[in-house]
This record gives sequence, structure tokens and C-alpha cells, in this order.
Amino acid sequence: MRMKDKGRNMGVSGKEMEVFSFLELEGKRFFNRDDIMQFFSSENEMNVYIHRMKKKGRIVKINANKYYILPVQARNGKWSEHPYIIIDEMCNAKGYCIGGKSAANYNGQSDHIPVEIEVFSRSRQGKKEVLGTEIRFRRVRKMPRCVKKTVMGHDFTILTKEESIKWK
Repeated sequence: MRMKDKGRNMGVSGKEMEVFSFLELEGKRFFNRDDIMQFFSSENEMNVYIHRMKKKGRIVKINANKYYILPVQARNGKWSEHPYIIIDEMCNAKGYCIGGKSAANYNGQSDHIPVEIEVFSRSRQGKKEVLGTEIRFRRVRKMPRCVKKTVMGHDFTILTKEESIKWK
């Protein structure tokens, strides 16, 4: 069977369905390799299934060890998650701070909705697009003052209101 469209739904094997069911019942949209290893006899077998699921458009790679499972409601592989949650999961909830115009918008200092989200980090740099969200990582030596906030029941780190004034 040839795949014409990347977002086209292809058949799901029994093992893939077992993994998806487990993750959905656990309420995990973001998962890592350790979460699903119990379903496979070897790491190589798990890698093959992960590759197949990525090819079918059922999961998206977030970082080296973490993936996002697209819910069943996603049509043609199109789905969006809150960008701050994606960033927090990409950075494993440490060593980052959301800044720039996105922080100014979140703190109510600007009405402009930014095209990309700037993230300050000590270890990451460059641009990445995940689930339709453009993220620009900026490497900094000293992290700016940040606070923990919550969106949709998920914690993330963002610039303080005082720090985000300069991005207005």
C-alpha cells in the first residue's frame, strides 16, 4: 500500500492499538520510551513500532526521548496543543523560561500575538516547529527572573511581569 498523503489514516496494528489504548486510559498525551517498553520484547522492536507510528502520523517526536500521541479526534493528523505545554514537555520542565513578545502578551502588556515563541535556555538554541508552533530557543548565560504559572492544569515557566515590560 502506497502512502499518498502523510496525514492519511492508515491501518493500526493490534500492538499499536494496545499501546494507544494504554496511553489514552492513563491520560498521557506526552509519553517517553520507558512508558511503552512493557509492550515490546526488545528495544529494537519498540523502535520499529515508533517509526511506523511516526510515519502514519499518529505520534510526533518532541525531544530525544519524548513523543506526543495525536488524539483520535485529530483529522488528517492536524492537531494543536497549547504552545506553553509543548515547550515545558520539550525541556522536561526545567532549564527554560518563556520570554519575548509571547511573555508580554501573556502578562497583558501587549495585544500582539507573536508568530513564534521565544524560549530562553542555557543548553538549547535554534528554531523548531512542533504541532504547528514555531519555537525559537535562545541560549543565555544567565537566566532572567521567571515565575511558575499554570495553563490547562500544566505548569510552565515564564518571564515575570517586570522582566517582560521591555518586550512590549
